[in-house]
This record gives sequence, structure tokens and C-alpha cells, in this order.
Amino acid sequence: MPAVAWWLLTLPFIAGAMLPLQAGINGQVARHLGNVMGAALLSFTVGTLALFVIVAVQRDIPALQTLKGLHWWHWCGGLLGAFFIATAAFAAPRTGALLFMALLLAGQLFVALLLDHFGWAGFRQSSISFGKVSGLLLIFAGVWLIQRG
Repeated sequence: MPAVAWWLLTLPFIAGAMLPLQAGINGQVARHLGNVMGAALLSFTVGTLALFVIVAVQRDIPALQTLKGLHWWHWCGGLLGAFFIATAAFAAPRTGALLFMALLLAGQLFVALLLDHFGWAGFRQSSISFGKVSGLLLIFAGVWLIQRG
């Protein structure tokens, strides 16, 4: 595997580090509003406005014809994001940041293993191996240990 630029390793780390903060903020908003879905809507509205400004400044708005070329399942990314935000706003305050993130990581890595193995969703195909399964099992063991707390 070729060397990966430092920033390509740093950005996902920082993005991942922000997830528990995002979950906590959305949980606080849900508590304040008294509504998990309202908190998710607010989160997506702010994110949508920010992205709109960025895309407008870059003058890189996709053409309608380009959007028509997408498959139905391409549109599911936003639904999955909404599911994540609503789940975080609901579950994170109840489980705590560490257990929530451990469960999130376990779920992400389990599906990532399948996506890589089958080359689904545009990922480079990379077969399941003993080392990968062992690492995933260690993550699940970590979830169990954290939950026992």
C-alpha cells in the first residue's frame, strides 16, 4: 500500500474526534427543544446552509442533468445521515459518550468489513482476513468491557 499523506490520515481522525461532541450538542438541543427529530432537523438545516454557502462560493453547483443520473440509492446518504443524527441525539445522552462511540465504532467497522470485502458502495475490494476479523472482535470485546464499566 502506498504511503498516505499525513493530512489524509489527520482529517478522518479529527472528524471522528468531533462525533462525540456533535452527539452531545445534538442531545442538548433535543433536550432543550423536547424533540429529537426537531434537533436533527436543526442540525441538518445548519449543515445544509453551511454547505450551500461553500458550494455557492466555489461556484460548483451540480447541474440538474447530473443529478438525474444518480441511482435511487445514491439519495439514501442523506437519510442515513438523518438516522445517525437522530440516533445520536436520542441515545448518546442516555448511554454516555464513551459507550455510544464504542457502539458506533463497532457498527461502523462491522459494515466497513463487509463493504471492503464485497467492494460495495464504491470501495476498493479487500478480502476479509483473520487479522481483520480478530481486530473487529477486539473492538466488540472493548464495547463489552466499556458497557460493564
